[in-house]
Amino acid sequence: MITYYDDRSVQVTSTAIRVDGRTFPLAEIGMVWHQRGSRSWRVLAGRGALGVALAGPLVAAVLGVALAVWLHRSLTVTVAIVGASVLLGLAVGPLADFLFEHLDRSYARGSRQWEMWARWRGRPVLLLRTGDALRFGQVYRAVQRAMESRRPVPGAQNSIGPSGNISSPRSRP
Repeated sequence: MITYYDDRSVQVTSTAIRVDGRTFPLAEIGMVWHQRGSRSWRVLAGRGALGVALAGPLVAAVLGVALAVWLHRSLTVTVAIVGASVLLGLAVGPLADFLFEHLDRSYARGSRQWEMWARWRGRPVLLLRTGDALRFGQVYRAVQRAMESRRPVPGAQNSIGPSGNISSPRSRP
């Protein structure tokens, strides 16, 4: 038996797909397809907040320098305002790596719900629903590899193509 994917809740082997304690033998699966849901505005708003957190101190620094030049105060006051503005702008430096990492993870996870469906014993069954696009892609590819590696059953149709597309409409089963 070959294991194609294995984590806490999903295991894909050359004989079966196990999801949250339920086992679906590959021999009983007719076809596999996926659907994606609509975008999550919560995820997109979080990305926007990260962008504001990155740009905010830099914008404040530029505005501080512009304010110092516009006020035409003494050299001491101007230098103090410019110095405080530059320090504020530099404050984003240590936080930038942390914020960029969160932004990168946000794009890796994706902003949609992904569903993997299978025709099992003649009826459609939801195998997996997740908002983590990276994990979904790994599981889906593992299922593709497992389905491609099984021995062809006489009279059975190809259950999953290289792109994962099926010829039937994409309506929800």
